[in-house]
Amino acid sequence: MSVNIITAEMIYRMFISGVRNLEKNRAWIDELNVFPVPDGDTGTNMTMTALSAMKELTETAGSSMYEVCQAISHGSLRGARGNSGVILSQLLRGFTRGIRDLESADILQIAAAVERAVETAYKAVMKPKEGTILTVAKAMGRKSSEIADRDMGFADYMAQVIAEGDRILQKTPEMLPVLKEAGVVDSGGQGLMVLMHGAYEAYLEKDTVFVETPVTDPSALAAEAEEKESKSNIRTVKENAEITFGYCTEFIINIPEPAADERLEEMQNFLNGIGDSIVFVPDDDLIKIHVHTNNPGQVLTKALTFGELSRIKIDNMREEHREVLGLTAEEARVDMARTLKALAEENKAAEAAEEKAAEPAAEYGFISVCSGEGFKSLFEDLEVDEIIFGGQTMNPSTNDFLDAVEKVNAKTIFIFPNNSNIIMAANQAAIMTEDKQLIVIPTKTMPQGIAAKLGFDPGCTPEENKEAMLDMISTVSTASITYAIRDTHIDEHEIHENDIMSVGDNGILAVGSNLKEVALDSVKKMAGEDSSLICLYYGEDSSEEEAEEICAELEALYPDCEISISYGGQPVYYCIISVE
Repeated sequence: MSVNIITAEMIYRMFISGVRNLEKNRAWIDELNVFPVPDGDTGTNMTMTALSAMKELTETAGSSMYEVCQAISHGSLRGARGNSGVILSQLLRGFTRGIRDLESADILQIAAAVERAVETAYKAVMKPKEGTILTVAKAMGRKSSEIADRDMGFADYMAQVIAEGDRILQKTPEMLPVLKEAGVVDSGGQGLMVLMHGAYEAYLEKDTVFVETPVTDPSALAAEAEEKESKSNIRTVKENAEITFGYCTEFIINIPEPAADERLEEMQNFLNGIGDSIVFVPDDDLIKIHVHTNNPGQVLTKALTFGELSRIKIDNMREEHREVLGLTAEEARVDMARTLKALAEENKAAEAAEEKAAEPAAEYGFISVCSGEGFKSLFEDLEVDEIIFGGQTMNPSTNDFLDAVEKVNAKTIFIFPNNSNIIMAANQAAIMTEDKQLIVIPTKTMPQGIAAKLGFDPGCTPEENKEAMLDMISTVSTASITYAIRDTHIDEHEIHENDIMSVGDNGILAVGSNLKEVALDSVKKMAGEDSSLICLYYGEDSSEEEAEEICAELEALYPDCEISISYGGQPVYYCIISVE
């Protein structure tokens, strides 16, 4: 007789298998990016979102349906990156909420959960566009409802649902002309189907190799997508810098009675604020804790408020690291001095943060996403409180925004995502924040973020400032100039690998073989009779001389416009040009 009941253990195994399949195909999904620029990120965003959920799932001690579902939902929400990652997190959230209160689920209950997943994801998108991951999910939801029968086997049910998803995925180019022109299917939809196929393989027990930890840690994947650090001449500095928290601290708290959820959450927040690599496993009569921290004494003192401690184990990871490196006595002494200095600076920064938190909350605060040291300095000069490094190549997660919000002691916080693919993660952080008012200004480029901040007036209300900022960004047009990584045809442009291409607010602006020509052509398409300011921000792969040459041409062509040149330092893009 075919199986038609799904248990928590099945959900556990299927989800992990799906994530592993997604991680394995990440680079391929990235390559499905419509624009042939070297920053395709859908596969990376979806993988990092799913890995965040998988990490929380594998660290949970629970095995009930509720605990499994909560881990998947909570982990994906906090780890969501990019539009595709946020939509995936909403699909997972809706699905798990549909079954979390059950001991096991039959076909009809699973079908209802799939329908709830689709509804939840569509509600999260302000203007749903067909031909995307949402369309693929909706097709599977519709098929699920059509065929669901309590007596049918789950293998047959899932095979038909996945087949429908695959069929609609292949039709996405007919729904979105930009996909058809580029000759690709929707990358988000492809990512969803890769996840589904991986889950199905686990159900069929074809994927018999099962791991208890993620294939790739989310933080490692994030580091891979970021810029590589410059090499240090001193081996110990670079190697030891990777150990942010020096003491591996493990113990068990023996508690007389189950702790209240509020106290457990308080302890988790405390651990998150004092270290990383956290494992927090509460049970009826004990709590298992593992944390890497620079202050094990504070951790133990806090733990004693819950009960008696046992099996305490504290290892100095820096000392072990030096032994592995085989440092001489003098090298170890110098290394220790650097470590102590770094710890002193960390403690000083922590004390300053505590003092700032103790101060009365300011009326307004600001958070901005940016890439490039030059842009970072520009936003700091504009008195933005917290800078989140990221952008098209590396989209910050919802959790990154939540962490930044915690550091800003203000009643109302304005967020500048500065990328269309980051706005949804910022909005999700706003929904999850209760003690502060978060207002996301939907800036799609860093020049728009600068303009938005310049539109702020401390004497106005939050609503008035929001309107003023929206007015400011509506006047800014932006061109981001990079190179093509493959041949394609899009927006009536024939593009060849290594061509210089300019991506505007609504598509490709110009294509050519010369940076200056493409830049001038881009400005020509953005500038109008009312334009008064042209700003050029040159990136890490461009020289100031090249930028000055372009600006000299612009001054001759647009004598009535103010021409500004700044170092942006952004990766991937040779220069970013804005016209106001």
